[in-house]
Amino acid sequence: MRTDDRIMAYGGGWLDRAGELRADPDWIARRLADRASVVLPLWQDRCLVGPDRTPVRRGVGEAAELLAAADETVFLGLDAGAAVFAVDLSARAEREARELAGATEAVDVRALVGGLGPAEAAIQAYARGLLHWHRGQRYCGACGAHTVAGNGGHTRSCSGSGCGKLLFPRIEPAIIVLVEAPGEPDRCLLARHRGAAEDSWSTLAGFVEVGESLEDAVRREMAEEAGVTVVDLAYQGSQAWPFPAGLMVGFRATAASTEVRVDGEELLEARWFTRDELRDRAARGRRLGRIDSIDQHLLGGWLAAGD
Repeated sequence: MRTDDRIMAYGGGWLDRAGELRADPDWIARRLADRASVVLPLWQDRCLVGPDRTPVRRGVGEAAELLAAADETVFLGLDAGAAVFAVDLSARAEREARELAGATEAVDVRALVGGLGPAEAAIQAYARGLLHWHRGQRYCGACGAHTVAGNGGHTRSCSGSGCGKLLFPRIEPAIIVLVEAPGEPDRCLLARHRGAAEDSWSTLAGFVEVGESLEDAVRREMAEEAGVTVVDLAYQGSQAWPFPAGLMVGFRATAASTEVRVDGEELLEARWFTRDELRDRAARGRRLGRIDSIDQHLLGGWLAAGD
């Protein structure tokens, strides 16, 4: 069971995705002509923001230039009955994209998340992930023909004669794990990843491979990266991570022993930390996980469990 029901960053979006309606192109066209609808512009995976660093939202009535200039327009969902669309201006120069949107900057949503409400961050990340997928699926992987967007931007289909392959946005699942030591004192395993700053420690994670369950991926990744055999796996929660298409699935597990052997490739070192050591790090301003990541949730839950 997961530790609590807190909404993690990029989760909790309020939009009704209207799956039963968005497949109708006439319905989409009517929403694009409806002055109650709104448009969110993005540029090369970045939010276009105003002087207060709030993402730009334009009513359809004032977004004609945006819609005409967009490489892709996708339907995100309904907000209290009003349609919300995202448009991709990535083919434009950044300055032109900002001028079209009436924006002052183009900023990664991960740099904004601390100042956005959870639902707004979720919508911006959702738009980012969907538009990124479209840019990477312009051609059919089976026959090489151009693909065409459909279903309000939630599918692409091959235009090639005799092919017709249908493409859907793909999610790349990954596991992230807080590993506890067996016995006393209570400790958890954190690692320093290649490329990370000195004295920067985080939980262990890895992608799920073909033919693996989530639990199999936990056991394999912990063994490969840290030389740790884990038991007593417990699901803690999940997090959308559309950078570009991840789904992070959090677990807590117990190591069979305290022996650690890092792989030297992804991990440079790993060590066990007590709760007091982590609290001391936090008191000294050392970050315990990313502010927008499930690893902060895992570490926070583990610390709270010892109080």
